[in-house]
Amino acid sequence: MEFHYGTSFDVAPGDAYERLLLDVMLGDSTLFARRDEVERSWEILTPLLEVWADEEPNFPNYEAGTWGPQTAETMLERDGRSWRRL
Repeated sequence: MEFHYGTSFDVAPGDAYERLLLDVMLGDSTLFARRDEVERSWEILTPLLEVWADEEPNFPNYEAGTWGPQTAETMLERDGRSWRRL
């Protein structure tokens, strides 16, 4: 079965935020987390976030907007490969 929203309804589909806002107005909560889910998630994740906040990361980080850490280049060069930059 093939379904194309724009062809079937002669309008472009709404973006993700429009969809969420419409669901809120209609009372459809299927795309939203329940309060108890969110609270439990924070209970699980907060200890991890606190530990990570106190530790220096032990991985090759890099500045936003760059091509990545030098270790990524080195890893590929070992096999005679390189990143393809478009």
